[in-house]
Amino acid sequence: MELRQLRYFVAVAEREHISDAAIALDVAQSAVSRQIANLEKELGTPLFERVGRNVRLTAIGKIFFEHSVNALKAIDLAVKQVEDFLDPTQGVIKVGFPTSLASYVMPSVISAFKREYPDIEFHLRQGSYRFLIEAVKNRELNLAFLGPLPKGEQDITSTVLFSEQICALVAANHPLAKRESINLMELHEDSFVLFPTGYVLRKVATDACKQAGFVPNITSVGEDLDALKGLVAAGIGVTLLPESSIYDSSARLTVKVPISAPILQRSVGIISPTNRDLAPSEIVFLQFVKNFFSHLSQFR
Repeated sequence: MELRQLRYFVAVAEREHISDAAIALDVAQSAVSRQIANLEKELGTPLFERVGRNVRLTAIGKIFFEHSVNALKAIDLAVKQVEDFLDPTQGVIKVGFPTSLASYVMPSVISAFKREYPDIEFHLRQGSYRFLIEAVKNRELNLAFLGPLPKGEQDITSTVLFSEQICALVAANHPLAKRESINLMELHEDSFVLFPTGYVLRKVATDACKQAGFVPNITSVGEDLDALKGLVAAGIGVTLLPESSIYDSSARLTVKVPISAPILQRSVGIISPTNRDLAPSEIVFLQFVKNFFSHLSQFR
C-alpha cells in the first residue's frame, strides 16, 4: 500500500467525484482511477460504489476513510516535526485564538515575533472557547490563546500570560461616560447587549452582574466584537468586555469605563497539550510569548 494511494483515495472520498479529485490533485483522471483500483484489489473489497456520475463510499470504505485521514494527519505531522527539528527557526505554527483577542493582543504578539523570526509562518484559526480547547485535544492545533483559562481539562496545560480588567463599554453620550470609574450596580437599569448564549464572554458578563447584585436586562445580542460595539455606539445598550478588546473604543463613538466594584478580572493565557510534544518552532514561540507579556506593562 502506497502513501499516494491513500491521498488519492481521501481526495475522491471527500469530493465523491473522480475527475474533481484529479483536478485537485493535479494528476490525470486515469491515474486516480488506477490507484483506487489497485488499492481496492490489495484490500480485497470495493471502497466506492457508483451513483450516476459520482461515487460514494461503501460501508467498508467509510471505515477505511476514517483511518486513512488519521494516518495521513499523523504522517504529515511527522514530516513537519522532522523539518522543524532540522531548523526550528522555520516551519509553520498553527495557533488558535478567540474573537476577544483578535483586535489587539494577537496582532501585537505575532508582529513582534515575526520581527525576530521572519521565516516562521503562521496558520491562525479563530474560534469559540470550546472549539479551541477541543482543537488542541484532537491535534488540529497545538497552541491556542484563551481567556479565561480553562480549569480541569484533561490533556491540556495552561500558561497564564496576564490578567486584565473587565470594563463597561457605553455610548459616548451615556450619563456615566465621563466618569473615571463606576460601581457595576449603577448599570442595573440599563439594557445590555451581549454575546449569544454559550459564548464564554456572555457568562463572564452575566456572572459579573450577579456578583454586583442584579440580573442584566439583555435586549440584544451580537456574535462578534464589532457587532457589540456597534450596538453600544447606537445607544441600544451597554456591555461588559475585557480591556484588551476595547482599545479602539474611542473611534466607535463609545467610551470604556473602568469598574471599581466588584473587582472583575479574567486571566488570559495559552494552552497546549500534555499528551504530545510541541515542535521546536512551537517551543520557540511559546517561550517568546511568555517573555513578551512579562515585559509589557499594559499586560501586567
